[in-house]
This record gives sequence, structure tokens and C-alpha cells, in this order.
Amino acid sequence: MSLSVFVFVSFSLMWAVGQAEPIVDSSYVAAVYEHNLILNPEPRVPLSRLAALQHMQKNLDIYEEQAARAAQQGAQILVFPEDGIQGFNFSRSSISGYLETIPDPQHESWNPCTEPSKYNNTEVLQRLSCMARRHNLYVVANMADLQPCPLKSDPSSSCPPDGRWQFNTNVVFRSDGMLVARYHKYNLYFEEAFDMPPKPEIVIFDTPFAGRFGLLICFDILFREPTVTLVEKGVRQLIYPTAWMNQLPLLDTIQFQRAFSLGANVTLLAANIRNDRLIMTGSGIYTPFSATCHHAQKGDPEEGRLLVARVPVLDPLWLVQSVATEVVRSESASLTATDSGYCHQESCFDSSSPETAPSVPPSSATFTSSMMYDPFTFVLLKETEGEVNVCDGTFCCHLQYQCLPHGGSKELYALGAFAGTHIVNGRYALQVCALVRCAGLEVSSCGQEVKEAESKIDFLLEGKFGTKYVYPSILASKLVLEQPEHLESAAEGRVTMKHSNMTGGLVTACLYGRMYHLDND
Repeated sequence: MSLSVFVFVSFSLMWAVGQAEPIVDSSYVAAVYEHNLILNPEPRVPLSRLAALQHMQKNLDIYEEQAARAAQQGAQILVFPEDGIQGFNFSRSSISGYLETIPDPQHESWNPCTEPSKYNNTEVLQRLSCMARRHNLYVVANMADLQPCPLKSDPSSSCPPDGRWQFNTNVVFRSDGMLVARYHKYNLYFEEAFDMPPKPEIVIFDTPFAGRFGLLICFDILFREPTVTLVEKGVRQLIYPTAWMNQLPLLDTIQFQRAFSLGANVTLLAANIRNDRLIMTGSGIYTPFSATCHHAQKGDPEEGRLLVARVPVLDPLWLVQSVATEVVRSESASLTATDSGYCHQESCFDSSSPETAPSVPPSSATFTSSMMYDPFTFVLLKETEGEVNVCDGTFCCHLQYQCLPHGGSKELYALGAFAGTHIVNGRYALQVCALVRCAGLEVSSCGQEVKEAESKIDFLLEGKFGTKYVYPSILASKLVLEQPEHLESAAEGRVTMKHSNMTGGLVTACLYGRMYHLDND
């Protein structure tokens, strides 16, 4: 493979997708745990500190077991999910018994395990610190933080009326138990108990085995701050606790986790909650070369899942400082098996040039249907092969396709385009090209949630985007991820994704463009 001719949909980063993984000395073992959370059945009722601790210790007991398992498998860093210790749906007052004041490790050094008496009411911090120390692991967890704010000394500040901030917070403990990082979630998602910090925090911590990691939480992944800022600062390894409710056909958990890893050309360590009632599942360890992930299916036991994988170091500073210049170059990427069997690494990226899409007008028989609460303009795929085009205003999508024979059932597919601001459950500007299987045979069903499909489709999907931040995904039947054969971004914003030889029927193929610069318009 000639790396010099390969251009990827990326943030102008150092490594090209398709480059082989570095030599074994520049890799590490990561673990993420999808946690079947023990919930407080009445989160709106305030608990005493003792009662809140008794609840949290039940989840921390499970964390302890998983830390031991991860360490036995050689993990060097372990990530737990958002809200995994205390749960969610609290009010601002009812969460009070769960709060701990977390010191800023940038301003002071503290090992809660070896210095437990330094601060009062830090039992959770102590437990996590000792967990990291006992199992010789970097541990990343999410918890509720209480911080004083200057209501009286600075009435003009963003301080809440009660004179304190309550933050949704990631904490990182070094393998000796030292608290080394603290990040406050910036993009809240209907979180009544928590405050948005006065300004976004860009939190990076260093490790001896892989260099730098950046921190984000759940809804943060859809926004510039802090996520894109971390990447544009050269942070290639991101840690992502989440409590994500799946939303097909474009924002299933593993679908967008994988899409972001590919689009941003980064490693993403993603740990989710498992809760079937809230449609929460989907965790993984993603690199530009591989995906090791789990997505529970209907009927699966509702239980936690530990994922462990060896992944390449992507921090360019660490590689320059610590690794010999020789790297192994491979012509093909390896299959990354998972214990769930739902995620696959397909063939290496093709470096050949894709067919050039002709400049043809939009197909005439377009219709509008709601997808993800947005009015997409669709055109149907009426033939077994051909080309279709669809535009939403001046933003246009092009598809070349060939449907392969399948069983006797008939399935309807449509190509959709949307350019505008999403305003339901969050506000963010988009340009999206999406090939989707419709839920039924009526055009009104196009854009609805679908999990299974029989039709395998070879395709080239293309759009001309007004942003360089485009996240590609291919989701096959029963929520199997597929790796695009070819991804290319031209200088004028044209993005192309090509794929064939699918392992299952196509549910969604998507180029998800984020117009961060228009979010506030």
C-alpha cells in the first residue's frame, strides 16, 4: 500500500489511516467495562451520606471484581462508564449524599489510598484509588463532584444560587493510587443534578506506557468542546465514559463510537452502562485499525461485559520520545474478534482512487421523511443497481449501488440528505448523507429505527461537505459494524466512502458531517 497517496477524512493529524500498527513495544493493553448498574430505585428521595455510601459500595464491589479480571488479562488502563457508581435521574438536592469534593490534581498531589485522612467524605475516591493501587492499573471512573463557588465574593459569577457547583466528573488514578486527572462534563444531557462548568475544560493526562490521553463524557462527543479541541491539540487517545441511549438509524452507540474513531483518526476507549429499559448498551476499544466492541442483543442476559484488547500507541510525542523509528508495515489489517461476536474488522483501506461521481441533478422523485427528528430529503432505490442523487438545499449526496440477491423478503432502501440544525434533545448543526433500510414498504417508514436487514449492497456514497469533520459508519444487520473499504476526502470537501462484500444485510451507511461553526447560529 502506498501511504503517500492516501487521504483520510481527518483533522490533519500525524498518522494516516491504513498505516500499519507500530511494533509491539509501542502498544498497550486497554480495558473497558460495560456495567449493569445497580440503581437507586427512588433517586428523587434524598439519602443520608451513609445510605448513599451503602448504595455506591454495591457498584464499587463489582468494579473491584472487574479490575481484578482486567489486571489478570494484562490491562494497563481500565475505563468504567458514566454514572456507573451512583446512577442517574437525581434532582439537584437528592444527589447530595452521593457528592464528594474532588481536589484538582493540577494544583495538589494526593493519593487517597495512602492519605485517607487528608479530606473528609472521600470514601469513593479512596476506594477507587486503592483499586488502582491494588491491581497496578490506571483506573478511570465517573462520579459526582461538589465544588464551592464564589457566590458572595463574586455575585456576577455563574455560581448557582445555593453557592456550590455540582459536576458530572471523570477521575483518573495512576497505578500507584495517585489522583492524576479530574474532568467536569461540559455538554450536559438533561442532567438536573449537575451544573455546566463556567468554561470547557481540556484535560489531558500522561501515562508511562502510552503517553497522553484526553477525557470526555457521553454527550461531549457530539460537540467541538472539549472533544475536537483535544484532537486538534494532537491528543490521539481519548477516554469516553458514557451512559448513551441508543438511537438508530444514525446514533447507535457502537456506530458513532466507531465513526468518531475513524473520522478523527484516534483511539477511543468507550465504556457504557447496560440497562435494557433505557436502551443502553454498546462499549468498545476502537483504533483507526481495529474495533473490539460489544453490543447486547434482544434476549441477551442483562449483565456487565469486560472488553480487553492490545492497541497501538498513537500519541506522536510518546512515539518520538520512546520508540525506535522502525515500524512494521503490513499490507492487511487483522481480524479483531470480540467475545460478543458483533463487531468486525474488515479488510485494510484500499488506496486506489474511487470512481469519480458524475455531476448529475437530483433524482426527481424525492420525498421528505423524519429521521432522528430531522426532515431528511429522500430518494428511493428502485432498481437492483444504479445511481441516485438527492439534495437538501445546496447540499447534495450521490450514491452508486448494486444490491446483491437475498431471500424472498422485499426490502425498501432510500438515500437521504439533511443540512440544517438539529434541535431536539440538543442543538447542533449537521450535513448528513445516509443510505438506510426503511422499516416497511411505505415511504413514510424511511428513517425509522431498523435493526435487521437481508439485502447486501455494494456502494459508493459521496457528499460535498462544508466541513472537514465527517464521521463515517456502516452498520449491518443485528448491529454489526463493518469497516469501509475506502474512505477519501478531497480538498474541496468531497468525501467518499466505498464498500462491498458485506457480511450481513445493510442497515445504515452514513457520512455524518458536523458543522461545529454553525452551532450557535
